[in-house]
Amino acid sequence: MPAPAAYSPRRASRSAFHDLGVVRYHVREWGKNDAPALFLLHGWMDVSASFQFLVDAFARDWHVIAPDWRGFGQSGWAPGGYWFPDYYADLDALLDRYAPGAAVDLIGHSMGGNVACNYAGIRPERVRRLASLEGFGATRTHADDAPARYAQWLDQTKAGPEFSPYSTFDAVAVRLRKNNPRLPEAKARFLAQHWAREEAPGRVVLASDPRHKRVNPVLNRMDEVLACWRRYAGPVLWVAGAQSKARGWTTDTPEQLAERKSAFRDFREHTLEDCGHMLHHDQPARLASILEGFF
Repeated sequence: MPAPAAYSPRRASRSAFHDLGVVRYHVREWGKNDAPALFLLHGWMDVSASFQFLVDAFARDWHVIAPDWRGFGQSGWAPGGYWFPDYYADLDALLDRYAPGAAVDLIGHSMGGNVACNYAGIRPERVRRLASLEGFGATRTHADDAPARYAQWLDQTKAGPEFSPYSTFDAVAVRLRKNNPRLPEAKARFLAQHWAREEAPGRVVLASDPRHKRVNPVLNRMDEVLACWRRYAGPVLWVAGAQSKARGWTTDTPEQLAERKSAFRDFREHTLEDCGHMLHHDQPARLASILEGFF
């Protein structure tokens, strides 16, 4: 039996490229420019095209603006490596380009959600409403973790990181479904075309800088994160997958998790059943309904 065709989008996207300092950014857009704007920020090892299923599930028309973070998808690679403050600066520059002087509606998934939450506290006047999908701060660390973390980073910098190649895009799709069994085959085949690129016949590689696999030598300082969150007064929606295996807040005590939630002044939450970490893949229609009700 032949393999099913790749997913056919209901709403077509278009690409734009912008030079932001040392990195050339790829931004994917859906919808008319005069429609209400939504900024979608993808997670670690993901790409902007990953939001296609969510965009197709929206009931109303939006102008969706979704960048490929530096080092992912079609955006340029950063010669000096990857640091969280750079993502804040990239988002700041993109908002200046697409919504100069205006407060915007932000949706971030996983790493993108963490960037959005922190940015909302750094630039509270630039964020009108905020939704974070499975991004609620990284795992707490302690000062005693620093020596081992630095040593691990030093060891990793000595070896040139690389991803193992695949023979075909179909092989990439198989791997995507292994990572997430809820992902239908047609959608996996669609995503594979965006998550990877063909370097040569029979050699398909992930469209991401392999240096992202290096550990971050800078510890996550939760007190600094919470200080940012407390500065944002706008409405915040946190959506989690009931079957998610994400780390971060899941390692908190109940008291620590309450501390995260109480940092936002106007906080609400929703848990999606039959859903893992990739909410926008597993339950795009239900997620779209929740987001549109919020925004």
